[in-house]
Amino acid sequence: TFMQSNLINLSERQSQIKAWFNQTYQQRAFQYLRPVEAYEIYLSLLEAKKGNSILDIACGPGQMLKAAEKQKLTLSGIDISDVAINYAKAALPNVTLKVANAEELPFKNNQFNYITCLGSAERFLQLEVALKEMLRVAKPNARFCFLVRNSERASWKIAKKKLGLINKASHQGAKSLNEWAAIFTKTGFNIDTVHHDQWPKTRWQRWLSLNSKLWQVDYKKKKKRNGTLESAYEFIFILSKQ
Repeated sequence: TFMQSNLINLSERQSQIKAWFNQTYQQRAFQYLRPVEAYEIYLSLLEAKKGNSILDIACGPGQMLKAAEKQKLTLSGIDISDVAINYAKAALPNVTLKVANAEELPFKNNQFNYITCLGSAERFLQLEVALKEMLRVAKPNARFCFLVRNSERASWKIAKKKLGLINKASHQGAKSLNEWAAIFTKTGFNIDTVHHDQWPKTRWQRWLSLNSKLWQVDYKKKKKRNGTLESAYEFIFILSKQ
């Protein structure tokens, strides 16, 4: 049937995405990831408190969870890549880590105080299904942090669209600020705050040894130092349940 065909196609695409990430982690490991201290800003924006529970969706080899471990949170993570999960288990042997899809989370209802999903929501094949799953496993007063890519950024429009450099193997995508806001609201989230992601600039300054702690700037300001929020490379959404 048509539905069965769609399910088969979905399973095939998920297998292809998993294979791409497994190969990427095998070949590059941590090379393209941010350092652990760069993830501390997300915990700060969530106002994470000691002893609460956090689930990191698409946790990779565990960079976000390593930052959360320093703050004495109860840690859980899932990733489609078993290679990534094996890296994470080696670094975080006492953490709940599972190979799973975001569209079908292997956790009970109302379980987590915080849920993070950093640089991965734009890659989900069934984004709304995944978002509803996150709402399901989150406690009523839970807070969420998403790092998502901006489709209106010049680098995306030119390098990805016009030059055809979008990575289809890993289902690489992006949306505008308003598009992200609309899908979060439609799915059942309140948008508490939105911030620009300053890592691209921070990375260059770290390499030049000019300022390794740029992420401590005031994220509550709507505007960047150079340009508006709409021009950010990526957005940080802090959300709660409706």
